[in-house]
Amino acid sequence: MEKIEHTTVATNGINMHTASIGTGPVVLFIHGFPELWYSWRHQLLSLSSLGYRCIAPDLRGYGDTDAPPSTASYTTLHIIGDLVGLLDHLGVDQVFLVGHDWGATIAWHFSLFRPDRVKALVNLSVVFSPRNPALGPVERSRALFGDDYYICRFQEPGEAENDFASMDTALLFKNFLSHNDPNPPCIPKEIGFRGFLKTPDTLPSWLSEEDINYYASKFNQTGFTGGLNYYRAMKLTWELTGPWTGLQIKVPVKFIVGDLDITYSIPGIKEYIHNGGLKTQVPNLQDVVVIEGAAHFINQEKPEEISAHIYDFIKKF
Repeated sequence: MEKIEHTTVATNGINMHTASIGTGPVVLFIHGFPELWYSWRHQLLSLSSLGYRCIAPDLRGYGDTDAPPSTASYTTLHIIGDLVGLLDHLGVDQVFLVGHDWGATIAWHFSLFRPDRVKALVNLSVVFSPRNPALGPVERSRALFGDDYYICRFQEPGEAENDFASMDTALLFKNFLSHNDPNPPCIPKEIGFRGFLKTPDTLPSWLSEEDINYYASKFNQTGFTGGLNYYRAMKLTWELTGPWTGLQIKVPVKFIVGDLDITYSIPGIKEYIHNGGLKTQVPNLQDVVVIEGAAHFINQEKPEEISAHIYDFIKKF
């Protein structure tokens, strides 16, 4: 870990912290919620040892990267603008993209908006969801799961922050990262996240106290508002991405998901992935991997397996 270099780059009007290691073709790792560059620590070390230059930023609103105050500053267009600016600053023309959770959503849109900058994409956990011109993503979530669904609960500024603040941050991350219930996370207001999340008796073998403390120390400094603003900007992203309605993802893609991931249990998702729906939207989808016994934070839970899957795919290009 001490070989990983940390730098700050000015891009798209913000200062972005990046972690990087290695030389060779560039792999750009994009983290999710509530995470940091640190979520890719295993892959940075593994892929750099195989001849790649691995770069993992803290996204806008996270960690040591700037967090603009306006919710409207967190659309996918903003985030991809940050990443394109980062690559321009580094003099990198094309990258292998790897995304997880919100990072997967960003990576799908990156590949949609700027396929000229993407050699190939490995995405974890979240499938490509084509834009529905009649119904935005928050409304779609509400229709599926009701007002208590976490995405809906995250919409009101300050509400989730206050809920999280009632818990010790380290304890919160133990709950978040070890959560392996594939059922949709619906949190009634009267229960709150404190009542919903269950603290494990012991940490899973893939997660250490050092890991927990790293996340907790950073989020104690920044709070959760930056990450929550991605959810609050979903409607604006939907409005602004109208011009891309109906376009396919044309870059080469490998998709990986755990069978205990909450995203894999959303009604209709298994059929969409395995019965041709995803392939219709992503015609160059070359491989789909479902990892048994793995939950949402799969790049940390199954680090060697995920690193091997990434390498086996990108080495072909």
